[in-house]
Amino acid sequence: KRTMTLIEKNGYHDSVYINAAKIFQGIHTEKRKDRTLVQYGDDSVSPMPTFKDEYSQRASYELAFNALKYQDLLEEILLDSCVYPCQSIPDELTSLLVVMLYDLQDRKFQARKIFDEEKPVAEVRKIEHYLYSFRTKLAAALARCRIKYDAPSIEYLLPETIRKQEQRTSALPLCVWINTFKISLEDVFRDLKKKGFTRVESVSDFDRYTYCIDQHCHDVLVFPSSLKEELLNLDLFADVKLLLQ
Repeated sequence: KRTMTLIEKNGYHDSVYINAAKIFQGIHTEKRKDRTLVQYGDDSVSPMPTFKDEYSQRASYELAFNALKYQDLLEEILLDSCVYPCQSIPDELTSLLVVMLYDLQDRKFQARKIFDEEKPVAEVRKIEHYLYSFRTKLAAALARCRIKYDAPSIEYLLPETIRKQEQRTSALPLCVWINTFKISLEDVFRDLKKKGFTRVESVSDFDRYTYCIDQHCHDVLVFPSSLKEELLNLDLFADVKLLLQ
């Protein structure tokens, strides 16, 4: 749990990719038959995902929904680069191909860091090796898409309504529950003070390292949205004394 952010920046465990692919298989946008160029196999044979912990579950859903958000772009990159179709990759693995492509471009086409403790999954390693071997073509296809649509980043390729929703979401304050079975409110306040956080009266008083108590729930704290990554690396979160809402 103490390496959440590190794992995310260097890629995910194999199990996260497999679960994200299973989720994406069930939620991806179906195209009209006359417009279908990328085949995703039969949804009915896709088994339910199984998660080893809460972090894996969150990461899997986040990866799947990011792939869904950029499905059209990812499919265009695969087709434009001629990486898809591929005879050695069956339709049943297309969802894995798409979610892993999203993650690869999110890492700027850099290699994933493999963790010693993880159990390898053959399908994940196969798709990873295939995509990475064509990383130059994939990066070039992405660049062509951005030039084509005059987009400084892939976020600008999203519909304006979705971009506005994301901007609003990213600006929302973070709500955090205090796990009073493990720690008292006073101890949380004391620990946060040692970490450099200052308690303020309300959200309108937020600065960098500040927080306030929710006006309706005395065991809920509110933090600026920009602190999410730093908060999740605190011992308070690793020890499940604070829980992100």
